[in-house]
Amino acid sequence: MFGKLNHLAITSDHYTLLGMFYRAAFGLKASGDTERELSAISVGDGYLGMTLIPRRGGRKAGLDHFGIEVEDLDKVRAKIARKYPDIEIAKRPGNRPFASYSTHDPAGNYFDLSQPGHENRAEVYAKHEAGKSEWKEKSTFSHFALRAREAERIADFYVDVFELEARNAPTEAGGYRLTDGRVTMTILPWKITSFDGAGIEQPGMDHIGFRVPELAAFKAHLEKLAKTNINLAPKPIDFDSEGAARLALLRKGSPGGFQLADPDGTLIDVEGDQ
Repeated sequence: MFGKLNHLAITSDHYTLLGMFYRAAFGLKASGDTERELSAISVGDGYLGMTLIPRRGGRKAGLDHFGIEVEDLDKVRAKIARKYPDIEIAKRPGNRPFASYSTHDPAGNYFDLSQPGHENRAEVYAKHEAGKSEWKEKSTFSHFALRAREAERIADFYVDVFELEARNAPTEAGGYRLTDGRVTMTILPWKITSFDGAGIEQPGMDHIGFRVPELAAFKAHLEKLAKTNINLAPKPIDFDSEGAARLALLRKGSPGGFQLADPDGTLIDVEGDQ
């Protein structure tokens, strides 16, 4: 597969708390570099790395962006220049452990680009490269989703440029699932009427998904975690009618059997292998 979906980022006022939550709840590993974690914490499952970024003034909290690793960045440049001439690719500062470059899709969803060997690759993002040990946690990232106008056009962009495989799978009407063979990008249609009964959210990233060995065991583990440290308890979603409507919308576009929100409110869909 030419493109790999192996980066996510969340911006939060409580990034250190989220770092502990994702490690404790899903068994993800962090780099352990204290000096680096003063700026951001990266956690991963051996394939996909997620960076938790402290929110600065003027930035929104929540799911921020994703990233794609490619075999040949020059090939991506050529494809985009030829077919999408209004899309720019920008060089990023060298203090980020994944984002060598950033670009966007035709709907304006921005994402990072990286290539094995780039100078910005470090921590959990470099451990699976050739010659370096790879690990795989029992719980792994399964998918992430974004909502977009013209979902078909956006899906075509990612299939065309990054050669992701489009798979037919049950999803919200008008949605698409694109996979790199391990992680899936779900593109859901954004319609204002979809948010009836709930707060309206702008088009953009919607939720992330995990695959766990056994769903009942994961739920029991989550309950134990919350009793051990109430700060690590998931944030309630359906405590009122508006939350119930948002939860129903999440379930409509998710393959998993269990939904929750992390302590900062990011929506998570969990499916079990059993």
